[in-house]
Amino acid sequence: MKIAGLGFKRDVTLAALREALAAAGGPDGIAAVATVSNKAETAALKLLARELNVPIRPVPVDVLAGIATSTQSEFIKVKFGTGSLAEAAALAVAGRGARLISMRTVSQDRTATAAIAEGDGE
Repeated sequence: MKIAGLGFKRDVTLAALREALAAAGGPDGIAAVATVSNKAETAALKLLARELNVPIRPVPVDVLAGIATSTQSEFIKVKFGTGSLAEAAALAVAGRGARLISMRTVSQDRTATAAIAEGDGE
């Protein structure tokens, strides 16, 4: 199961989310999109999920904390306890044995990040 993890600023656009996901490898085969719980209702994310016909999987902050990621953002580390929100969310939802198949990529306007993980979903 492939999961797209997304991190973004509150004012993110659908275009920025699409761009970040495309840079991470694109939406083909994605089973769900994942992000931190308090951003799961963001309009642009809901539009992307609807466009891709996949569910949004919210991940609580305490689940994200401590997940080892390939890339590191000091801001994200302080705020969420992990190096990359996109990578951690993708790994958390992809389940046991999950591995990143695409590390964090950033939209040109720097409002969205995306990463893709693959796992068994459990």
